[in-house]
Amino acid sequence: MTDNILVIKLNIDQQETWRYHGKVLRRWQDAVLLEARFNRDDIFFHGILLGRGDRFVEKFYTDRWYNVFEIHDRADDRLKGWYCNITLPAMLKEDQVAYVDLALDLLIYPDGRQLVLDEDEFASLTLDADTRRKALDALAGLQRKIPGGGLHLETF
Repeated sequence: MTDNILVIKLNIDQQETWRYHGKVLRRWQDAVLLEARFNRDDIFFHGILLGRGDRFVEKFYTDRWYNVFEIHDRADDRLKGWYCNITLPAMLKEDQVAYVDLALDLLIYPDGRQLVLDEDEFASLTLDADTRRKALDALAGLQRKIPGGGLHLETF
C-alpha cells in the first residue's frame, strides 16, 4: 500500500480541473483520509485566507455524494473551517482518488456557521433529475449532520 496519493478533480464532462498529491492517513473499504497542502497562491475566500501550504485533511467516500476538507493554517495549524464539495461518489484506486465536482459546496466556519456556495453554477449544470436530487439530498444531509462543534473526519 502506498502512502502517496494523487487527487484529481474533474468537472461534469470528466475533464480534469485540478490535481495535487497527498499523503494517505487512513483507508477504509469505502473511504480514504489524506493530508495535502494547498498548492495555489494565497486568496481570501469568504472571510478565510487560504494560504499556499495550508494543511488540508481530506476525506473522500465511494458511497457518499460529497467529500470534506478540514482546513488548517500553515503557520500555527489553527482550524480555519471545513469545505464540503458536493460530488459524484469518489473513484478510489491504490494511488489515486478522482471525483466529479457538481459545483455545489458547503463552507462551515469553526463557530458552526454554514454558507452554501455556487448554487447558480449548480443550477446551470446539465444533470439528469436523479443526479440533481442526489446532490441536493447530500447537501441537505450534510447541513443536518454538522454539529455546532464541527466535524471529526476520522469518524465522519
